[in-house]
Amino acid sequence: MALGCSTNTVLHLTAIAYEAGVEMDLNIINEISKVTPNLCRLSPAGPYHIEELDAAGGISAVMKELDKKGLINKDIITVSGTVGERIQGANKKGDKIIASVENPYSQTGGIQVLYGNLAPDGAVVKKSAVDEKMMKVKTTAKVFESEEEAVDAILGGEIKPGDCVVIRYEGPKGGPGMREMLTPTSALSGMGLDDKVSLITDGRFSGGSRGAAIGHVSPEACEMGPIAYVKDGDVVDIDIPGGKLDILVSNEEFEERKKTMDIKETNYKGYLGKYAKLVTSASTGAICR
Repeated sequence: MALGCSTNTVLHLTAIAYEAGVEMDLNIINEISKVTPNLCRLSPAGPYHIEELDAAGGISAVMKELDKKGLINKDIITVSGTVGERIQGANKKGDKIIASVENPYSQTGGIQVLYGNLAPDGAVVKKSAVDEKMMKVKTTAKVFESEEEAVDAILGGEIKPGDCVVIRYEGPKGGPGMREMLTPTSALSGMGLDDKVSLITDGRFSGGSRGAAIGHVSPEACEMGPIAYVKDGDVVDIDIPGGKLDILVSNEEFEERKKTMDIKETNYKGYLGKYAKLVTSASTGAICR
């Protein structure tokens, strides 16, 4: 949270929790974010890079800064002593690359989990990389059935300011494997649209994404999640600070769409087919049972 985070953090933590036999509710992400200041703006969310973070004191210096707010358990054992021992001698250089807890880049952490009628089981956004004016917007949906279709539209000049690119059937089952939507986010950024256009998908992103890019929408389209029934022109209400993601369509309209709109059929063969049948939702770590 202090570093800015990647949305993949949520996917990895939920998967690890499952393997460890620990229950993990996605709401814990928001709870931690509320009390953890964002101290770093690393590329692409800011001008600094990982080597500059290392030169400014590294992760230990970030942890020592967080310890000023009592956010670090210094008694935890590591491979080279306790956490307290590891960070004791760390010192940060300046306040730009690693901000102080008194004057952070943001009072809250880098990740936000959103809920609403478009993502009943949650969606994830790296809010530390979202332009301030995109934090709370109503946008117009332009729907695509794959990453490739969306990229063609973006590069073809079909996406305009105020649009919301909706990419579905790229979740754990639909991808299959929850493909990384780095190309469309990079295209939007390269065309100067990352502060004017939102992107929502049941797929995921890399740590290199920026802008109002919301991923992990659950349930995914292949599991008849609400994202499967979004249509071009629908108004999508995004409230990142409020943790909300809604489509402004009545329940009655949604139910009618479920009767008339078909779920895209997938017929993956071999190991991909086996994986698609066994994998769970992104909200539970996209693990295989």
